[in-house]
Amino acid sequence: MTAVQEGLFTEGTDPHLIGARCRSCGRQHFPATDTCPYCGADAVDPCELPSVGRLWAWTAVTSPPPGYHGTVPYGFGVVELGDCIRVVTRLTESDPASLHAGQAMRLVLDDVGDGADEPLLSWAFAPETP
Repeated sequence: MTAVQEGLFTEGTDPHLIGARCRSCGRQHFPATDTCPYCGADAVDPCELPSVGRLWAWTAVTSPPPGYHGTVPYGFGVVELGDCIRVVTRLTESDPASLHAGQAMRLVLDDVGDGADEPLLSWAFAPETP
């Protein structure tokens, strides 16, 4: 398996997005960068973000963006992870009517396409099953 980009997420049975926490203002951001996008400090530490969250906003993408080889339509939205960050993300559920504000979501790894002979992994959030 190949990740769409190294350093965005951990792999395995309990994946996590890899963000960063600013040593100056304490805020987290994703993806991780060398400087804080909120206060400009260059003292940040990598951190694993929560793998569960709540759906904040959503829609469906019905036309594939350039270079995308995954399934269409697909969901696209914003998931709030704890009280620390909101992440713009793909959703595994493509029907907006099946989603609702505050819905519990879990991070999953998903094959988005054309890694030729092996899966090309990216992250997405899937509705939590009760």
